Amino acid sequence: MNQEPENPLEPALAAEATSADSGQPGTAPSAVPASPAPQPRSEHQRGLFGIQAFFTVVIFSIFVITFVAQAFQIPSGSMENTLLVGDFLLVDKLHFAGAASPVRMLPYGSIQRGDIVVFNFPVEPSQFVVKRVIGLPGDRIQLRNKMVYINGVSLQENYAVHMAGSYDSYRDNFPLQRNTTRDVDWHWRSELAQHVSDGELVVPRDEYFVLGDNRENSADSRYWGFVPRTNIVGRPLVIYLSVKTAGPGGSDGKLMHSGPMLAHLTQMARWDRMFRLVR
Repeated sequence: MNQEPENPLEPALAAEATSADSGQPGTAPSAVPASPAPQPRSEHQRGLFGIQAFFTVVIFSIFVITFVAQAFQIPSGSMENTLLVGDFLLVDKLHFAGAASPVRMLPYGSIQRGDIVVFNFPVEPSQFVVKRVIGLPGDRIQLRNKMVYINGVSLQENYAVHMAGSYDSYRDNFPLQRNTTRDVDWHWRSELAQHVSDGELVVPRDEYFVLGDNRENSADSRYWGFVPRTNIVGRPLVIYLSVKTAGPGGSDGKLMHSGPMLAHLTQMARWDRMFRLVR
């Protein structure tokens, strides 16, 4: 019986298939060496990894707190009703940083009238204070019957709160009345007259005049003077938490770091103020 001729391509195809790994026709592929099984980290390596992770977090946190943002808690009523006692703020430290900041990718803003700012208290620089900018360098300021006048024009302030029936000649007619009270800083008491011209307070270069929104319950530039530009740390960006507190708080506007105050989370939260932008 005649056999069908073999296909001459078949051996070549078989050889090609069997020699694909070896590169030599007709030879079997070589075995791939097995990868060694990963060895578990030693106690020493795990310890070093933990230390490295810890210091990475610490360094990042220091960078953020120093240059980017910082959290504070409002302990006084001097900025009501804009900021309430028990509000927790995230303060933007980049917006006014300018050339002084190491992070220069973001646009920076100049300080404008009406801005709320956080600054190192000129009388006690270790303390942080929050107030609203009213007078810019070169402005001429006067308060008459609680109304603020800038360069002779009354300032429209929908944020200002006044207490009905409360009157103080020094506070409400500043700087017309020189009969200062005991609440006025002694240094400012002696320096004030140098900045008054024709009954108006003239704001010096690179300094700012600030007031609290709660005008009758605010220790501000009327009582201790101007805020140097170098003292301004940043601006409150957002209220990320707000809790009710037992008392109305003081009038100085000094801020507190938020860490120790987180125990107040057990109190009733003001949900309508959560994540509210500060203006």
